[in-house]
Amino acid sequence: MAETLNTWRIAEGEAPIVLSELFPGKAAFWLEIGFGGAEHMITQARRNPGTGIIGCEPFLEGVAKALAGIEETGAGNVRLWPDDARPLIARLPDQSLDRVFILFPDPWPKRRQHKRRLVQPAFLDALYPKLKPGGHLRFATDVKSYADEALLTFLGDGRFEWLAAAADDWRCAPADHVTTRYESKQLGDCRPVWFDFRVR
Repeated sequence: MAETLNTWRIAEGEAPIVLSELFPGKAAFWLEIGFGGAEHMITQARRNPGTGIIGCEPFLEGVAKALAGIEETGAGNVRLWPDDARPLIARLPDQSLDRVFILFPDPWPKRRQHKRRLVQPAFLDALYPKLKPGGHLRFATDVKSYADEALLTFLGDGRFEWLAAAADDWRCAPADHVTTRYESKQLGDCRPVWFDFRVR
């Protein structure tokens, strides 16, 4: 696995990442933070061969599933970062990402753990400059308190335009969504919600 991972991983270090070198010939660049079992990431890579997709996942089991998915499908437009997303984001060029996916992140359900949740003002401050103007971000969760907190955080930021015009826009899975095994287990305390934003 270590040998295979070296083929697809982004090299460690602090040097800026040049996406045109990482993904030669690709016209767009996406980032998925916390890809879990990698079903969504691999399917999106197959559907969008002209797009370079970076996937972040700190857990070894998920990374192994991503490597298996790349091998099984030939999705060569994926690169992996098997660690926390924040150091990677710091190395990405400003205004370089067309889309970001944050799908069913760890909800840290106990109240005293909420400060560990990914979607916080400081995280948005780090992520926002990396998105192109007009770029899109999708957040999904099946935990009510996280849904409420994340939506307030995005709307309070002021730089992310919520695209929902009706309740079904966030209650129903988007047309291009890929259902994952985690999502199917329905481990949360509410039905899944999807919040799509456009960068102002």
